[in-house]
Amino acid sequence: MPLILFAAPSLWPEYRDALPRAVAEAGIKAQIVTEAPPEQVDYIVYAPSSPLQDFTPYTRTKAVLNLWAGVERITGNPTLTQPLTRMVDPGLTEGMVEWVVGHTLRHHLGMDRHIVNPGHIWDPTCPPLARERPVTILGMGALGSACADALRALNFPVTGWSRSEKPGQLHGEDGLRQALSAAQILITLLPKTPETDSLLNAARLALLPQGAVILNPGRGALIDDDALLAALDRNIGHATLDVFRIEPLPQDHPFWTHPRVTVTPHIAADTRAITAARVIAENIRRGETGEPFLHLVDRARGY
Repeated sequence: MPLILFAAPSLWPEYRDALPRAVAEAGIKAQIVTEAPPEQVDYIVYAPSSPLQDFTPYTRTKAVLNLWAGVERITGNPTLTQPLTRMVDPGLTEGMVEWVVGHTLRHHLGMDRHIVNPGHIWDPTCPPLARERPVTILGMGALGSACADALRALNFPVTGWSRSEKPGQLHGEDGLRQALSAAQILITLLPKTPETDSLLNAARLALLPQGAVILNPGRGALIDDDALLAALDRNIGHATLDVFRIEPLPQDHPFWTHPRVTVTPHIAADTRAITAARVIAENIRRGETGEPFLHLVDRARGY
């Protein structure tokens, strides 16, 4: 019977019922605890905010199963030698798709000028059709691909860009320039790595068409804040931002008061205990049967 250590104390109330139920449904007889001698632990269910930072004593542990999609706060831990998986949660994916589609349609249809119209201006200008509004998604992993599928179903022409070469996607610096130059709506869903930090700098923001809209539900560090503020006075029509370098966003940050910035408080997507518990249970089942783990992190790439 494997011993599972749930090493994310603040999240335990959400998973207290969901995780044992998911493990049982996966056909696994296991003991799930919040404290245990390290040498007895087979699996660690983890969040980077956990007080557990030294993995050296966990010599029996077969895998560390991260509850968050982002793993940038743990991949550099030199004591972590066990396999690490990241969370790809169907519930999180659904939430991200809904946020991205909702805000894409908001900007595509120009909803703000009708919802907030203090001058009672009658402007019968119709927006273009979706097929006439090019969208670019930076980052074509599970989340980016799901968002692309949903937007294409609405007839938006979607261009995807990835850091590494993938069939049917742009990649590399030349591909990035091409992807940005065509994007009337730009969606950023890349992981945070040293290579993606400030990927959207002044030079790259200047490649976007006049009036382009940026949606960032990915990572706050993907965009250079100062460069974005300058670009909003030049060629960027609006930025809707869900993630930030410092969270909560400081009250004196200029994003709060800029007329063409929308701040949402990191709500685009969240790990859902019921669906995430099933992902964790499936990986434990795989570990017990010798099958490859799902969503195994590539330490060299950082995700």
